[in-house]
Amino acid sequence: MHVNPAPPFDPELNAALGQLSESIPCTITPHMIPLLRERPVDPALEELVTSLGASHEERTIAGYEGGEIIVSIYRRPGQTTAGPGIFHIHGGGMVFGDRFTGVQAFLPYIASHGAVVVSIEYRLAPDFPDPVPVEDCYAGLLWLAEHAADLGIDAERLVVAGASAGGGLAAGVTLLARDRKGPALRASLLIYPMLDDRNETISSHQIQGIGVWDRTSNFTGWDALLGSRRGTADVSIYAAPARAEDLSGLPPTFIDVGSAEVFRDEDVAYASRIWAAGGIAELHVWPGGFHGFDGFAPHSQLSRAMIKTRNEWLSRLLEF
Repeated sequence: MHVNPAPPFDPELNAALGQLSESIPCTITPHMIPLLRERPVDPALEELVTSLGASHEERTIAGYEGGEIIVSIYRRPGQTTAGPGIFHIHGGGMVFGDRFTGVQAFLPYIASHGAVVVSIEYRLAPDFPDPVPVEDCYAGLLWLAEHAADLGIDAERLVVAGASAGGGLAAGVTLLARDRKGPALRASLLIYPMLDDRNETISSHQIQGIGVWDRTSNFTGWDALLGSRRGTADVSIYAAPARAEDLSGLPPTFIDVGSAEVFRDEDVAYASRIWAAGGIAELHVWPGGFHGFDGFAPHSQLSRAMIKTRNEWLSRLLEF
């Protein structure tokens, strides 16, 4: 196919990319996965937990087919009123990351809304290919719902949230909850979600060798998850939610994405199909944004606007 020129990066973000290039590769190949898994936990995480007056507890629960997985629970000790439950699924292209990756974005809701944040350590591909990651996450959501009272969670205010691969898994979990008549969800928060294994949109062709998480990286992640099934008819809608023909019956959904990243077109299409099915979706495409720019360059003007918009949406959904 003809490859359209890539949209330009926001000037401020482009400058940040230049500084990131030595530590954040734009192209990820399979041999890099072990090294990416060695990244340490940000020491500022526990400082943030302490500053919010929150506690961090770990529990081991049953995942898919009885496999053991760990969840981290963040909440305010001694809270007497049940608060919203935020079920967080981390990113990392299905192949790296852990339950501490990206959870910082949701911890302030412990102080502002009395929320309980549960972050799951689902098992990663290629060691545990599909359906293990999404089924682990769904098992975690079921566990959260079953233990809502014990955790101090208002079961009528459950939100599933995730970024990148975690956004794709959050979309898959949302579809599973709908189709299996599982826990009722207040909202689904999909941050530049990874939704389509076919990798054939215009944006997936535009972003190659530039930015963060390019076309080759996307093949690396999806091949690890699906193996030879990638791109064939033998792919579940829960693994690749962009394949779902019916997007009716979903909770209010928020999607944001950069204009200069692989996931742009599949994310826009997903929001459009929610609307076409009579559902509620809020979509933001941030001009000149590369994948994960809010995390890599949080102090840029575009990142601040993105984070503010996302937080305002989630606050509205948690307050009624």
